[in-house]
Amino acid sequence: MKKPLNYAILKYFTTVKEACAEDVIDALKSEYGNFKALKKDAVISALMTAEANGLLEETRFEMDKTDSLRVYYHANEEGASTINKYIKD
Repeated sequence: MKKPLNYAILKYFTTVKEACAEDVIDALKSEYGNFKALKKDAVISALMTAEANGLLEETRFEMDKTDSLRVYYHANEEGASTINKYIKD
């Protein structure tokens, strides 16, 4: 059984140094591509919620080729530990 999308997003951050919403979408689209919530706005909302809950931290931001803001996040040691404690593979 597939884990909920928000869980998959959080787990993804335990496997990378940092990522932005576009990275998350690219990484999960093969498994979750048919999910309505795997859209940029919904993923950004999930990332901001995870940050507000202390699971992710903003690391940097940049403008992409289309002048859209890309915000990068990472799971610090404590956040990754919490994610892995509650979301099993």
